[in-house]
Amino acid sequence: MRMILPAMQSQHDIRISSSLKLLVLSGEVLPLSLWNVLSNLLPKTSILNLYGSTEVSGDCLYFDCKGLPSILEMEKLTSVPIGLPISKCSTVLIGETGNSNVGEICVRGVCVSTGYLFENAIIPLNNAKLHQNSICKCSMVECGGQIYFRTGDFAHLLSSGDLVFLGRKDRTIKVNGQRIALEELEDTLRGHNDVVDASVISQKDQGDNEFIVAFISLKEKVKSAEIVKTSIRNSMINKFPSVMVPSSYVFLESLPMSASGKVDYAQLTDSIFSISHVKDEIGDIGASNLMQIIKKAICDALMVEDVSDDDDFFMIGGNSITAAHVSHNLGIDMRLLYTFSTPAKLVISLLEKNVLNNTKFGVNDIPESTIEPDKVNRFSFPESETPDPLGSKLQGHLSLMPHERNDDQADQSKRLKVDLNKYYVLEPIDLFCGYPWNSAPMCDSFSFSRCNKVMLEGGQVVNGTWQAQLVEVSRTRTGYMQELWKVNMEACVDASPLVVFNDSDIYLFIGSHSYKFLCINAKSGFIQWETKLQGRVEGSAAIVADFSQVVVGCYDGNIYFLELLNGNICWTFHTSGEVKCQPIVHAHRGLIWCGSHDHNLYALDYRNKCCVYTLPCGGSIFGSPAIDETHGALYAASTSGRVTAISIKMFQDNLSRMFECIL
Repeated sequence: MRMILPAMQSQHDIRISSSLKLLVLSGEVLPLSLWNVLSNLLPKTSILNLYGSTEVSGDCLYFDCKGLPSILEMEKLTSVPIGLPISKCSTVLIGETGNSNVGEICVRGVCVSTGYLFENAIIPLNNAKLHQNSICKCSMVECGGQIYFRTGDFAHLLSSGDLVFLGRKDRTIKVNGQRIALEELEDTLRGHNDVVDASVISQKDQGDNEFIVAFISLKEKVKSAEIVKTSIRNSMINKFPSVMVPSSYVFLESLPMSASGKVDYAQLTDSIFSISHVKDEIGDIGASNLMQIIKKAICDALMVEDVSDDDDFFMIGGNSITAAHVSHNLGIDMRLLYTFSTPAKLVISLLEKNVLNNTKFGVNDIPESTIEPDKVNRFSFPESETPDPLGSKLQGHLSLMPHERNDDQADQSKRLKVDLNKYYVLEPIDLFCGYPWNSAPMCDSFSFSRCNKVMLEGGQVVNGTWQAQLVEVSRTRTGYMQELWKVNMEACVDASPLVVFNDSDIYLFIGSHSYKFLCINAKSGFIQWETKLQGRVEGSAAIVADFSQVVVGCYDGNIYFLELLNGNICWTFHTSGEVKCQPIVHAHRGLIWCGSHDHNLYALDYRNKCCVYTLPCGGSIFGSPAIDETHGALYAASTSGRVTAISIKMFQDNLSRMFECIL
């Protein structure tokens, strides 16, 4: 049916939609995605979905798709139901666990054949003798049994009385005691927007652990296959338990077909090892063992006895500190835990990365490109300016058995591996529809400064996590950047810009070694105003809580307070050394904190234009101070190697408490 869809969608064959009265489909599962296409192409055509086999003279169940919309309001399906028995035919489900709503389809009636003819002999069918009354508990002899043909197909009984095909008995597997119908996974994969067709097979690794491999044919005009793979995997994670999500995805131009026009699963099975060496790549660790390793690391970090496969790490008490503990113990990048925050999702991610990238877990097989965590920062990667949050691979033979290795061996077995062929970028949720000024901002006035720090008008600092999703990008992918405007600063620019959204306007504040400090319209590149200071500017600027003034330090030892709208100097405070530090706003006290090369930290009251406190820090202050509003503390670091902490809860004109730590 999919092969003739392009012809049906052609404008030259638009007459089909008006002339075709009845469309009968049989022989294959009818995915919901295909029905959607057909119902849109043929809105006036009656579509019937039939089910049967050679042993029952072709078909024994039927479903009229006109009733599908009402069923979808109550049921979540991936394929069209196979419906109800045809005339003079009856069906029952034989389940293994006593659940009468799920089981093997058994058929009786005039449609059932006598048996298979082989060399003038009739070989009987695989029949089952069942009670006449399904709830009867007496013996077969007492009530009289009826003979049913066991089709080998499994189905689910809906509340409407219709059956939904789940899969063949020989295409149904059990993982961790949970029955998985591979056809159900195929139907779901076909429902993805970028997928033309899909097939799924199961394999076992060397540890006899079952895993699932998906073969997918993509549409012609799609994004990068790597990005599509991430999208497909995430959709499967959201719809199925972890054991039902494929461990690997293989993309093919088309699926191999048998002589009868059906997917050749034997050919897929034979080719899987030559395509991706899945059996070897899973390694000795196994999915179940890896799950236990991850859960133990989480339990140790959170100091709890147990967690479930689907517990969200951050919903059960995890934070950045405990996330660092978990990632350290597992030898993975911490950002993985933020993206895949449940044990189940983390297992799938780690196994898939190792399946697809030919990575082994064996401790004696460490590649030359691996990096030992005790020799390099865990979050930095050599020869690359782009962080690779998912490029790290879990290495080493990790085991929960204490007698297999000691702690030193455990530390030595942890490795980080750099995948030089791909990297991951954080793709932000586009708040502004393309260009950042194409729609209204989140509020009337707010600012962005270094490290994407956001401050709302009134001084409230936004501490929430920036919404983003990880997108895998091939290093061979090309792109471009477009120059919107440029402004000549006349000398070296060391500082990061301050960006201020003020109603519908966007301003960028930046200084340079030319002594100039500029306010630039971020939309047009037009210079709103320019102020000449008495020294070069190396530090970033800040904005006061009421967004009336911009504060910037200067090499002449001054801290300048400039009017936001015109750049006029409202006030200057003189220190005895160069000021390279970015000022920080303490809105609750109406103060600006800023350090200087004269070894002092200053608290400035910009409203009353005075310095309310001076704190010696023992060395020059380059970096901006940090304020912890939760604990009422301010921290400043100096070139002397000293970090100074100040209690600012009840700060007035004198110091209430001070703690110093010698680094």
